[in-house]
Amino acid sequence: MRQQQQSVSVFDAGRRYVRICGRRADGFVEFEFSIGDPELAVELMLPESAFHEFCLANEVIMLDPLAGQGDWVSRLNDASRQGFEDAV
Repeated sequence: MRQQQQSVSVFDAGRRYVRICGRRADGFVEFEFSIGDPELAVELMLPESAFHEFCLANEVIMLDPLAGQGDWVSRLNDASRQGFEDAV
């Protein structure tokens, strides 16, 4: 009997990912940060110099920007409003 091999994605906590979402006029970089799986990310914002230090300290893998991602602040506001509407 022959067994089929399944493709299993292994979570590697040593891999850290960054996807730049935008750069603001006030010098802040908007980005997504992931550990182990680039599909699970938190959205962060840091001044440009702190962003570069963050990336170096975490030895990140830079990801390509997503097409049609839209405005980061708008998405964040929409998400926070959704949470309040669900609580009522």
